[in-house]
Amino acid sequence: MAIQFPLTSACLQVRPFRTEDRTAIHAVYGDPEVMRYVAYGNAVPATESAAMVDDYIQHQRMHGYSFWAVIERSTGGLIGDAGFEARDVGAEFGYTLARQSWGQGLATEVGHLCLAAAFDQLHLPGLTAVVDPRNPASARVLDKLGFRPHGECFEYGRPHRRYLITAENWRRGLA
Repeated sequence: MAIQFPLTSACLQVRPFRTEDRTAIHAVYGDPEVMRYVAYGNAVPATESAAMVDDYIQHQRMHGYSFWAVIERSTGGLIGDAGFEARDVGAEFGYTLARQSWGQGLATEVGHLCLAAAFDQLHLPGLTAVVDPRNPASARVLDKLGFRPHGECFEYGRPHRRYLITAENWRRGLA
């Protein structure tokens, strides 16, 4: 089943990445403060940001989901990404938001959009997520979304905490 885009909330719109998003997303991926807990923990050069967008576009074609562009509705500006990656442990949820978008509840807001798409449109049985233990803000977002701790793991060259949510538990949380 295909996702019906755009996903829309009060403040945000989520849609698949386009090649023309490469420059805008680099403002996020090129910021060392934003990227310190994301993937390998480093800001990336513009060429890598562009390659990531291309990978997201291909991933969407192959799997029916990917990391998507997060757009601030009031400005129309691209402020980050959110979505899923196919991993050997299943679909893994993640998000990255520009620093100016922190502390406004937008991570939780975009997370709700993504989980609704995962469980109501894609009918995925569950999702995983990983968080660097030095990033309690992201752990709080996952908790608000209904994810629960599910052990430790070593991802992206350093220790992480793994989280899990099932479709059934997510639906119970909405009741």
